[in-house]
Amino acid sequence: MTKKSTTVNRRSFIKSVGIAGGGLLIGFNWLACKRSEEVAVGETALEMPDEWFELNGYLKIGDNGVVTIYSPNPEIGQNVKTSMPMMVAEELDVDWNSVIVEQAPLNTELYSRQLAGGSQSIRQGWEPLRRAGATARYMLLEAAAKQLEVPVEELSVEDGIISHSGSDKKISYGEIAKAAAEIEIPEEEQVILKSKNDFKIIGSSRKNVDAKKIVTGQPLFGLDTYKEGMLTAMIVHPPKFGMEFKSMDADKIKEMPGIKDIFTIDTYPEGLQKQWSDVSAFSKLVVVLGESTWQVMQAKKALKVEWDLNPELTKKIEILEKSAGMGEVSGLESSAIHTSLMADVGSKKAETIRKDGDPETAFKKATRIIERSYTCPFLAHNCMEPMNFFANVTEDKAELLGPIQTPEYAEKTIQSRLGLDLENIDIQMTRMGGGFGRRLYGNFLVEAAVISQKAGAPVKLVYSREDDMTDGVYRPAYHVTYRAALDANNKITAFHVNAGGIKESPLFANRFPAGAIDNYLAESWTLDSNISIGAFRAPRSNFIAGAEQSFLDELAEETGQDPIQFRLDLLKKAKESPIGENNDYDATRFAGVLEMVRDKSGWGRQDQNSNRGISAYYCHNSYVAQILDLRVQNNEPIIDKVVCAVDCGIVVNPDAAKNMVEGGTIDGIGHALYSKISFEDGMPQQSNYDTYRLIRHKEAPKSIEVYFIENGIDPTGLGEPPFPPVIGALANALYKATGKRFYDQPYIAGLQGELKT
Repeated sequence: MTKKSTTVNRRSFIKSVGIAGGGLLIGFNWLACKRSEEVAVGETALEMPDEWFELNGYLKIGDNGVVTIYSPNPEIGQNVKTSMPMMVAEELDVDWNSVIVEQAPLNTELYSRQLAGGSQSIRQGWEPLRRAGATARYMLLEAAAKQLEVPVEELSVEDGIISHSGSDKKISYGEIAKAAAEIEIPEEEQVILKSKNDFKIIGSSRKNVDAKKIVTGQPLFGLDTYKEGMLTAMIVHPPKFGMEFKSMDADKIKEMPGIKDIFTIDTYPEGLQKQWSDVSAFSKLVVVLGESTWQVMQAKKALKVEWDLNPELTKKIEILEKSAGMGEVSGLESSAIHTSLMADVGSKKAETIRKDGDPETAFKKATRIIERSYTCPFLAHNCMEPMNFFANVTEDKAELLGPIQTPEYAEKTIQSRLGLDLENIDIQMTRMGGGFGRRLYGNFLVEAAVISQKAGAPVKLVYSREDDMTDGVYRPAYHVTYRAALDANNKITAFHVNAGGIKESPLFANRFPAGAIDNYLAESWTLDSNISIGAFRAPRSNFIAGAEQSFLDELAEETGQDPIQFRLDLLKKAKESPIGENNDYDATRFAGVLEMVRDKSGWGRQDQNSNRGISAYYCHNSYVAQILDLRVQNNEPIIDKVVCAVDCGIVVNPDAAKNMVEGGTIDGIGHALYSKISFEDGMPQQSNYDTYRLIRHKEAPKSIEVYFIENGIDPTGLGEPPFPPVIGALANALYKATGKRFYDQPYIAGLQGELKT
């Protein structure tokens, strides 16, 4: 056992004996160690108020020994609803079979970072969640020592059974739970966390706590929500980015079966205090309200709406950084204009973000200069479960229920939009049928609330697939140009990256190969647009990783080096004599995944009929290297295998971690090969899966092997890191298969007719 400071103060815990039959209930602040003065309690147990279950997160031990652990963060398929309680149960030292897991409600006072994004749930919760379990364990042991009349030092616990080393005395958590509620909350230095070598739950696979409900179709997701008297709402938004509502003739449509009303709303009126998560291209919407989804969909199809150009929305697309250039376009936007403008701006001087050495002189003296540009289109998130939310807004209260990655920020927007006090806003989180960043942006939640308020009725807002795909909040379109200067000995003397996009740059100036090259220059630019963009799985990395790793592969070939050894040599330089002080990666860990994937894949010994691509990348505090084997059959790429080496620190739940790596790998391959959102005069050209291409089951890799580096480092991110590098591995394997380099996504556009037979 290792003693660690808990940094949890006495106001981070609340005790109660109010469980039926007697037991221990501890409310705790999982991720922050503070509570407001009015919620603070003293050293004695409180009577359980009825509203406790609505307002506080807690672990609960009944007199039968059953433990309920509440998971605070939104669940979008990353399995934190299982993994986060595992960390509490580990330190509590309870039998996992005696644990019930439930989703905690939103509580902005008790929790911090109730958010699903950035692959940070496990990383941020690692010590706070363990401390919560360890503190409860301390109190149970102290209570047992008093009841058994033995020194606490002579007690040990296993699977919720406390045993005395000097006798045959034993007592269960259930038997002692009520007495434990009388124990004084320990000082931080009194709480002892387990040594990592003593873990029994952490590091062993546990089944998804919702698995049975998922496979048996029990209500879990937002779309499953049904409330008595609930109406169904759907929205109609402008067909083009740059248009707004003008008029409609809804009288006859209101007479259709089941239709209750048709009206307009303004989700974000001028003067509203918005949060960063309030991204929406269309604020003024038409709402169709009715008794059932089918009836509302039929009315929506029949409704005729007129739209006007909005002069403010069809403003010129201008360069935000003045140094980037003078390119601009006005009016409704088209992909052809986007592509041309990004290529033009990307060829010019941009804002310098990082500069090491004297790259300008190095390029002037170069024997050869290798220059390549890479692009990718806008992408829709395409969660399997379209956007939806339930809202019941009355004069003084708002009840909200549904799939949202950022409930805390949505709550603040609801407060401002509806004029309600925070304590009268209740947001409950359902399991999500995918998120990928789209549900970071809660405009659909706000829409549901505004509709319910205006209708004076409980409402479930449902987006159609077409609504979802054409409503915006896309992965940005990007463009990057790389240049490398080579001397007469084929040594890289300078490296230059010029990256930008609409409306965001993908540049990470301090990532590899920064720090490994003496003369290094990173420049960035962005273009404005009326198309709304937002985070997409592994933001920015989801493009720049594939481009960077493709370029590095080409440099390895140009300099006559093995692609893996080429990267390892650069990392050796970054480790032994790094350039600059702001490099945000650990060269040793980076090299570790490359060496592991080389060994596990049998690099250099692959089947001669297979074409192999390598890639490695660091993002979200983790390192992933992937080798992809690809062959050609009937002019179609067949991906036989992807071998993945991952360094994400301690793996809490191995099966869940493996699933995340497999899913991210398939997701990355599919989007790079097939997916895009394009525009013509402001209108998205893809609106459903018949035109927006996603990977099919038969196109997924035949095999994915996943290996984790065991280094005892505290857990880091995993939901996003496997996605970006596989795009580079795919591009490099396609080159081996076709003899052609792939610079523009989706790769399928450059692949047709180019494959070797």
